Amino acid sequence: MPTYSYEAISSTGERIGGREVAVSERELGQLLKARGLVLVQASKEAEKKQGSAFSDFFAGFFGVSLAEKLMFTRNLKVMVGAGVALPKALEILTLQAKNKQLRKALEDMRQKIFQGHTLSQTMEAHPAVFSELFSNMVKVGEESGTLGSVLAQLALQMGKQYELKSRIQGALMYPAVILLAMIGIGVLMLVVVVPQLARTFKELNVPLPITTRFVIGLGEFFTQRWYVAAVLFIAGIVGFWKFGKTSRGKALKDALFFRFPIIAGIILKTNAATTVRTLSSLIASGVPIVRSLEITSRVLGSSKFQQALSLSALEVGKGVKLSQALRSYTNLYPLLVVQMLEVGEETGKSAEVLSQLADFYEEEVGNATKNVASVIEPLLMLFIGGVVGFFAVSMIQPMYSILQTIK
Repeated sequence: MPTYSYEAISSTGERIGGREVAVSERELGQLLKARGLVLVQASKEAEKKQGSAFSDFFAGFFGVSLAEKLMFTRNLKVMVGAGVALPKALEILTLQAKNKQLRKALEDMRQKIFQGHTLSQTMEAHPAVFSELFSNMVKVGEESGTLGSVLAQLALQMGKQYELKSRIQGALMYPAVILLAMIGIGVLMLVVVVPQLARTFKELNVPLPITTRFVIGLGEFFTQRWYVAAVLFIAGIVGFWKFGKTSRGKALKDALFFRFPIIAGIILKTNAATTVRTLSSLIASGVPIVRSLEITSRVLGSSKFQQALSLSALEVGKGVKLSQALRSYTNLYPLLVVQMLEVGEETGKSAEVLSQLADFYEEEVGNATKNVASVIEPLLMLFIGGVVGFFAVSMIQPMYSILQTIK
């Protein structure tokens, strides 16, 4: 939306100038009228570029990153604590936002707040930007008059989540780079080297084994039908990503990952850390325990953990203690979680106990991810060696046949 420089008159006759974001000059007048001001004149300012169309497109496509949400939460917490009105705070944050999707959401939220909506209601209208966890905690903060404290709790929870995510991504960076480099070199060999050898074999009329014919056919495909390969590659990535978001995809992913001891251990500890951290934030903010379990179940990435918490929420709703409900899922949640929950329930300090548990399991995930690279490295070397050996043998076999005919 455009930004207007305006001049208005207050009820006391004082002339006031300022800047305001509005859809039109008419809407600007209505906004000022709601504040007891009468618009005298307004001029539209030249719009500042927030980023190129290219970057905006990809920012919208990939959504709002956790880092951007964390920065928004921290800044909003500071402004609310300083007594800045929500419309003004959202105006400032809109100008600061680099992500196109986030900017649009904040602009819409600001307009709805002028219309009488609460901050949590405006957030619920943008579920792609603000999760159910976010909007529910803000709602509790508004109702209890502790919005600043709730935003601080949210910033802490998101900060820990970002730190945990960064550790896992850092551990997977090395294997990802090696795999990408291997794919790039492989494609280069198929496009540049293999066609030249194929022409040589054809000229000498050498009988080719099936593995050599396969490699040559693959090289011809990448050379002559590269666009088909590119489309299939992109479609495969998008299809795999979308399938992974479905319930069947999550179940299949869990079934595969839980078969590998090292990966399974990291998944268990990561989901345990996310569970106790999220529950701690929600309970500390005053969200009822059953509602907290329902929200947390939708935050988790594993379908097994989601199902376990959903069923536990039903049990807790019937009057069963959470620690007792989780005893049925000790294959997912370690016994330490159950025992510490019992202590928290007995002392009435569940939020504090869960927060300490979250610190412990986040540290455990950090230690586990440090060992991932050292374990994956030899496996990657074996895999790469096998692929290189297959290509080498496939192309050397015909050369060996040529040498035999020369003898």
